[in-house]
Amino acid sequence: MKSPLLALPGAVPAEGADEGVAAHYGDIFREQRALAEGRGFVDLSHRGVITVTGADRLAWLHLLLTQHVSDLPPQLATEALVLSPNGHVEHALYLVDDGTTTWVHVEPGTAPALIGYLESMKFFYRVEIADASADYALVHLPAGSTASAEGAAAVRELPYGRDLFLPRAELARLTAGYGPAAGVWAYEALRVEGHRPRLGFETDHRTIPHEVDWLGSAVHLQKGCYRGQETVARVHNLGRPPRRLVFLHLDGTEEKLPAHGTEVRLAADGGEGRPLGFVTTAVRHHELGPIALALVKRNVPVDAVLLAGTVPATQDVIVPA
Repeated sequence: MKSPLLALPGAVPAEGADEGVAAHYGDIFREQRALAEGRGFVDLSHRGVITVTGADRLAWLHLLLTQHVSDLPPQLATEALVLSPNGHVEHALYLVDDGTTTWVHVEPGTAPALIGYLESMKFFYRVEIADASADYALVHLPAGSTASAEGAAAVRELPYGRDLFLPRAELARLTAGYGPAAGVWAYEALRVEGHRPRLGFETDHRTIPHEVDWLGSAVHLQKGCYRGQETVARVHNLGRPPRRLVFLHLDGTEEKLPAHGTEVRLAADGGEGRPLGFVTTAVRHHELGPIALALVKRNVPVDAVLLAGTVPATQDVIVPA
């Protein structure tokens, strides 16, 4: 769905997975600085919104997700995953329960497939699942924002800000109460700085949670009985995920950022060696300059200088080798 905020002055539409909202409004660094200072908002209305209601909703979700949600307190935000039988990540869910309804937002375009899976697992449980994307839109307020959340159907309080589930009809009036709009490019720059993985960017068809540091936020290691749990337990106990997410400081002399999927090699091999991984997200940060996340093989030396395509890069450890 195309956001009405694309009509704001200076709005430049995003492409690819973020199509439908603004990439920026004319000044990506000003927008980043505003968010870092706790001002403004990000239009994330292209993301899918799902609601789950019914007396059994939390106990039922607990059986399907990687997170412990059977006793999830009202208003406490959490993350969870849906895994394949082999433990590969299929869906990432961002949840909050208000006491009667569990509110979930997911990556653009993934809501229908997730709802299809959830519907197939209802059985005798008293739950109702709905795609609420046409009626509610996601808006992000940065940490430190003093903007009111009044009017939001649900709010996810996070260390890095607040996710508001707002009636979609309210989108066009946001700037009056929330300050300057920031595009998804600014949001993505702060996400990369915060080492937060994103489904479809830091993941591929064989990603397991350990590789992208989702064990800390989206997986509860003391619960079982969900699809893919055996893989999670086995790899956790062995301590050997095949790949690991790294944070890259890119050479700032290059004009172009490496695209998603750009192969990563050892700089010592002069770019002629075998690929050791790939760039997942590359951005320009208002303070750090060009930075990226990349998924590399576990045994890549943590102090090695890498090449992201032709761009030299040093790495910070996110997932230990």
